[in-house]
Amino acid sequence: MDTVLFLGFSAAYLVLLAWGIVLVVRRRRVIVSDVALLVFAALVYDNAVLGLGSFVGEGAGLETANAARYWLHALVTPLLVLVAWNVLVRAGVRWAKSRWAAVVAVALTVALIAYEIAVGAAPARLVAEREYGILSYANENAPDGPPIMVLVVAAALLLTGVYAWKRRGWPWLCVVTVLMVLGSAVPIPLPSGAITNSFELILLIGALATVAFQDGRERMPRADGDPGTRSAESAAGN
Repeated sequence: MDTVLFLGFSAAYLVLLAWGIVLVVRRRRVIVSDVALLVFAALVYDNAVLGLGSFVGEGAGLETANAARYWLHALVTPLLVLVAWNVLVRAGVRWAKSRWAAVVAVALTVALIAYEIAVGAAPARLVAEREYGILSYANENAPDGPPIMVLVVAAALLLTGVYAWKRRGWPWLCVVTVLMVLGSAVPIPLPSGAITNSFELILLIGALATVAFQDGRERMPRADGDPGTRSAESAAGN
């Protein structure tokens, strides 16, 4: 069952990647939120490696492929902080448009990448693991305690979701972030190690849908009476 689920997740992220590329082409410019495409590409790879592991078989090739998963997780997932910041800017949140907010967003992203490399990817000691029909290589040196990077990213997206709901009447980023947090925290009594990954997929669908929603607002004729919003949203992509 998990083999099918992981391959399905990989296909779903490929669809998200294609959707994101379509948004860039339609917009005719690249904005900060488009770093989400790197996250989607990494998750296409991550889920494909997990789904295909039992077919590849244990060995150096699969171990190397799994090691790349940990490095991609460290290097790419923190970029969602930049997505959260850019969504705030495009939503017209005044403090998010300040220079210090941009500096904090970039610094936090870099700090999370450095942390994940230092505690996860670099010291990783991989051992073969079979679970629910999936053959992968798990990190025996994985740090104890809560996943700090994931919690910080979730907090950034939740804050952004609240502002997007309040400022633009778009509740979905807030909703999917809450669902992801709850889905990750509450044990699900099913014989699967992949079910909780569905909440991550839902979160990223919500994040890309938020970018698409903001793109749509930029294309709409001015009708909301906020003379500063259009210019603020356009500036966010520069």
